[in-house]
Amino acid sequence: MPPDHLAHRGHLQSLAGFLQRSSTILNDWDRYTDRHTDDDGYPLDDDAYDRRASRRDADTYAAFADVRDGAPLLLATAASQLARLPSRTAPQHWAYQLGLLRQALDILDEVQQEWLVTLARLPEGAGPGTAAYDDALAGYHADTWSHLDDWQSYGHTLININTAAQQAPSPLAPAPAVSPACGPARHSR
Repeated sequence: MPPDHLAHRGHLQSLAGFLQRSSTILNDWDRYTDRHTDDDGYPLDDDAYDRRASRRDADTYAAFADVRDGAPLLLATAASQLARLPSRTAPQHWAYQLGLLRQALDILDEVQQEWLVTLARLPEGAGPGTAAYDDALAGYHADTWSHLDDWQSYGHTLININTAAQQAPSPLAPAPAVSPACGPARHSR
């Protein structure tokens, strides 16, 4: 198998792992909010709620780490595959969801650049474990979360497009042969 195909397969596996982990993270968050908010959805303890939201954000960010470097290849491959699929096998929402994933990745890249600027502006000696660093990191994770949630919500589209592309008839394959007619039917009496 060519290296690009092997890389793509590996990136799809990483994506599947992210989808599973992020789904678990989101389900855990939903259970937490069900138990720790009032009937109107307001937190019972703002500080505890904020700490738990920060953990959700950091966990989702960490889960995406294996996908991040391969995301551009996943998007490019899916766009190429989608363009070649017969329209009857490609739901229209796939193109829209592919656009959402691309946009989310672009924003994640912008937020990453902002994080690097923030890191450079931290006071000397502000590293992991200091309030300045940890607060900045929590803000960074919070800024990424909704875009990572887009990947959690629509990432399956990349897998679905790949599956449809693999199941689609190859344009290089010959058309199925038509069996020659066996001649007129003979009736026995």
